[in-house]
Amino acid sequence: MTILYWIVFIGIAIASWVVSSRLDSKFKKYAQEPLRLTGREVAEKMLRDNGIYDVKITSIKGQLTDHYNPATKTVNLSEDVYNGANVASAAVAAHECGHAVQHATDYSPLSLRSALVPVVSFSSRWVTWIILIGLLLLGTGAGNVMLLIGIALYAIITVFSLITLPVEVNASQRAVNWLQEAGITDNHTTQMASDALHSAAYTYVVAALSALATLFYYILLFLGGSRD
Repeated sequence: MTILYWIVFIGIAIASWVVSSRLDSKFKKYAQEPLRLTGREVAEKMLRDNGIYDVKITSIKGQLTDHYNPATKTVNLSEDVYNGANVASAAVAAHECGHAVQHATDYSPLSLRSALVPVVSFSSRWVTWIILIGLLLLGTGAGNVMLLIGIALYAIITVFSLITLPVEVNASQRAVNWLQEAGITDNHTTQMASDALHSAAYTYVVAALSALATLFYYILLFLGGSRD
């Protein structure tokens, strides 16, 4: 069982490295394809076109740190995306605004993910310690209970990862469709934007698979330990 887990774990780690490398390569490539609007201007136009006027666009430090915060209603764009007038910047800016549109239209998977954030934050803070204690005491009543609690907390994190997938894919679909409909990209550059966002989506697929594999491993440990 342990050997199988490590085979899966190493496979997922390699897949994660490949996906991350391809993502970095794609965005560097498409950052060389110029467009007439910067990421900030793309975000402003997409929000206006969707009748959203209460969302603020901000510039933040880092690379690929872009995100939408539904709690503060802010589209946070990394400096390169915020100031860049290229396909990569437009794709990222539109994607994050896609989340703002989801929020404004009460897209149910986003609402569910947002509702889970406090629980996931708590789970992430304590799950490692609880599972570690459970594993150290595995085979005893207290150890089995602690491991079961840890599994429940990790299951919440896994569900969060799975819910994230449709949220991200839908935001990318909204972004690509709008970029072409608004005339920001033509057929050629729309394909580039779509390719970049598809590469980004694979990172969430790998994260979800990793969470599922780890959850399954903990469950097997619990079942094995509780029989001893």
